[in-house]
Amino acid sequence: MMKRPIIIDTDPGIDDAIAIAIATASDALDVKLITTVAGNVSLSKVTNNALKLLALFKKEIPVAKGAKQPLLRAPVDASEVHGETGMDGYDFPKQADHLLMKEDAVTAMYQLLSKAEEPLTIVAIGPLTNIALLLRTHPEVSSKIAEIVLMGGALGRGNKGVLAEFNIVVDPEAARVVFESGLPIVMAPLDVGLKALVYANDSEEIRQMNATGEMIYHILQRYRNVQAVNGSAMYDACAIAYLLVPEIYQTVDAYVAIETQGEYTAGATVVDLAGIMGKTPNAKVCVDIDSTLFKKWLMESLRKC
Repeated sequence: MMKRPIIIDTDPGIDDAIAIAIATASDALDVKLITTVAGNVSLSKVTNNALKLLALFKKEIPVAKGAKQPLLRAPVDASEVHGETGMDGYDFPKQADHLLMKEDAVTAMYQLLSKAEEPLTIVAIGPLTNIALLLRTHPEVSSKIAEIVLMGGALGRGNKGVLAEFNIVVDPEAARVVFESGLPIVMAPLDVGLKALVYANDSEEIRQMNATGEMIYHILQRYRNVQAVNGSAMYDACAIAYLLVPEIYQTVDAYVAIETQGEYTAGATVVDLAGIMGKTPNAKVCVDIDSTLFKKWLMESLRKC
C-alpha cells in the first residue's frame, strides 16, 4: 500500500503530541517533514517538544522551526492548559537535536514541495502562520499541495474567544490567507474535538500499551486537571483521524470566512452551512463525529505506537 505523504505543521502541545504519535506510527502515512509554529507555547519550546517526541518515538523525521509570532498580532499562548513547557508532566530522556534543519519552516516546505513527485497533504494542527507565509512567499508550490487538513475554527462558541477557537484566534490574518487560497481545505473544528474524548479509565489503559502510552498518560494528567472530569478532548488527533478514517465524520461543503476586524469577534470562523452568503464553498467542514468509532480508532492506533 502506498503511503500518503504529509507535512505536519504543529505547536506541541499535549493533544499535538498524541496526533504526532499516531501519524508517525501509521502504516498509511509518510511524514516527510514536521514544522513548528509558536502557539501553545513559544517557538523554542514547541520545537524542543517536537524533537523530544521524535527521540521517544525513534523516528528520523526532519524538523524545521517556523514563525515565532503571528503575522500582525502579539503572541498568545495556552500555557495555562499545556503547562510551562507545553508538555508538562513527563520527563523526556533525550531530544533529537540532529533532526533540526538549518532552514526555516517556509524554506523547508518550499524545498520539499518543489521536489515532490506527487502532491503532499499539509496537516495543520497549530496556528496557520507558517502556511500563510508559504502561500504568500511561494505561491507556485500550490499545485504541489493536495489539500490542507486543519484542526481549527468553531461552528459556534469558541475556547479562546467567545466565538473563536485558539488556533485561528492566535493568527486570524494567516487563517484568512489560507481559507482564501483556493486550495482544497478540510476543517476539523472545535466542535468535533469536544466529542473526541479520552477519560481517566482510557488513559490508564493507554499507559499499559507501550512507552508512548506511558508518556501520554503522564501529559494527560495535566490536561485532565484543566479539563476536569468531562474527558480530555483530542482536538488535533481529529485531523489525523480524517486522513485515516474519514468515514467517522459527517461533513458539509461550506464557505468559511475569517473575521479579522471585529472588536469582540476577531478570529471567529463564520461557517455558512446553509449557503446564505451565496459564495462558493471553500472548505469541507466536519460538522459531526462518531465518538464511539473515534475512540476505537484512537486506542487501536496508540497500540501501534
